Amino acid sequence: MEAYKAWVRRNKGCVHSLDSLANGLTWVLPELFSNSEIGTEAVTSIVGILTTINEHIMDTAPDERHTGSAYASSFRYGLCLSVLSNLETLVEVVAEQYYGDKKWNVIAVTEAIKVIVRLALFRNCGYKMLLQGGETPNVEKDSDDTSLQHRIGGFQKLGGRHGPGWLQDNHGQNLWNVEGRALSALSRFRESALMVSDPSWMQRIKHAIMEPQTSITERPTLSRILSEKGVNGALFILGEVLFITRPLIYVLFIRRYKIRSWIPWCLSMAMDFIGVGFLSHVTRSGKSRKEQRFHLSDSENDEVKRRKLLWALYLMREPFFNKYIRKKIESTGKLLEPVPLMGTLAEKIAELIIGVQARYTYMSGS
Repeated sequence: MEAYKAWVRRNKGCVHSLDSLANGLTWVLPELFSNSEIGTEAVTSIVGILTTINEHIMDTAPDERHTGSAYASSFRYGLCLSVLSNLETLVEVVAEQYYGDKKWNVIAVTEAIKVIVRLALFRNCGYKMLLQGGETPNVEKDSDDTSLQHRIGGFQKLGGRHGPGWLQDNHGQNLWNVEGRALSALSRFRESALMVSDPSWMQRIKHAIMEPQTSITERPTLSRILSEKGVNGALFILGEVLFITRPLIYVLFIRRYKIRSWIPWCLSMAMDFIGVGFLSHVTRSGKSRKEQRFHLSDSENDEVKRRKLLWALYLMREPFFNKYIRKKIESTGKLLEPVPLMGTLAEKIAELIIGVQARYTYMSGS
């Protein structure tokens, strides 16, 4: 396995090309396995899992900047979720073929596993927002130079008290000034003498350079977030828990009320709206300065937009699709049927939409 990891990291370009080619070939699989939907989904799942593993190997290379335990564990959870997402359609097809309507029991187990992994990841990453359902690590980029400077412990922070436009050395002196250059030289001479007379300085610098440059940050706990952020912290946690558990609750209610019932559809949509509403509330700037608000990073803002875009999938879910959308698609197909080229194209598109809509995993948004 180590040899394969080394080969993947040495040949990133080649691996990306092979993965793209393999994923492209999956588009012709329905023609090759027309008599077996399980065969089609099995090959697609295998290709997806191999692509995911290759990306995981490349992203966790030893020479990457992020080598902390939190980052590595986030990648392990993300790899597990990516593998599950590649397998879930195959699981659904197999369950439907062998168990019929009881496939929802198997799908519920799959969603329950994803909920457990996501909740564990949510806790492990310090209750940060999950990106792409947890498949992408939500980590902050730390400055290696800053951490090294703090570990050495004897140098002042660059920039000091001066405003922009001042050129300074590590001792905060203005190098454009003659007196500044002189003071800088004297300060460097003093520190050189100190290092000679005190060998522990050299040991401290050597230790700081030799040790891995990983940021030592305390992972926020649930009690700390609730005590510091108060109600806003509780709403943020609740919003993420609603997002994580919504697919499982949706499936459980489908098992209870069947797919054509409006109850699972309305409940799932309400959970999505309430969860995003909580996030919008806690990140909106408040009038009081004492209010502890959450500040989202660019990737977290993109994640909120992604979650809102997923609301469009409610148009494709039962019973809304069968009651409103399907009739429109069928009437449009009949209208364009006499047109030579457009009729055939419209028929294929309608067939594709209806076929994709029939699969829970394609429309789940989980």
